[in-house]
Amino acid sequence: MNDLTSTTGVVAVAGCAVALIALATAVRLTVQLRRVRRDQRAVLGDRQAVDLVAHAAGLDDEFRALHTYVADAATKLHERMSAAEERLDAAVTYRALVRYDAYGEMSGHQSTSIALLDAARSGVVVSSILHRDHARLYAKQVRDGQGADVALSPEEAEAVQLALAGGGEAISDL
Repeated sequence: MNDLTSTTGVVAVAGCAVALIALATAVRLTVQLRRVRRDQRAVLGDRQAVDLVAHAAGLDDEFRALHTYVADAATKLHERMSAAEERLDAAVTYRALVRYDAYGEMSGHQSTSIALLDAARSGVVVSSILHRDHARLYAKQVRDGQGADVALSPEEAEAVQLALAGGGEAISDL
């Protein structure tokens, strides 16, 4: 015991204490380093390179490429949508059917005029005039809600007006 109280013994005990503190610090730092490496693998993946700056630059490049791809896809989608809207504008938007007795014979309103118009209020009116002995079919072009080349009959004009008003079928006594 005398040896521990001597200068040499005190230095030896102090050296052991410093060694134990260094060992504890080394163990704590090893645990922290393992956690940092685990977190780094979560960010970098299983790559061997551990250069965070290169990884960040790669992510930036990939985000820029993704942004370009999404912008191109959005542009193409916008073009397709515009083309679809143009096609829809040319489709039949307004329609109406008017039934009437063209000759006043009480034949049960067998004559008809149908208006088929697009979003620009242009299209066609087709009339079927029925009589006991014969039937006639007429087609007239409509532009801007009016007869284009040939004037519309009252029934055809009614069919156009009914179509533009959102009506469907009407029986007319004209």
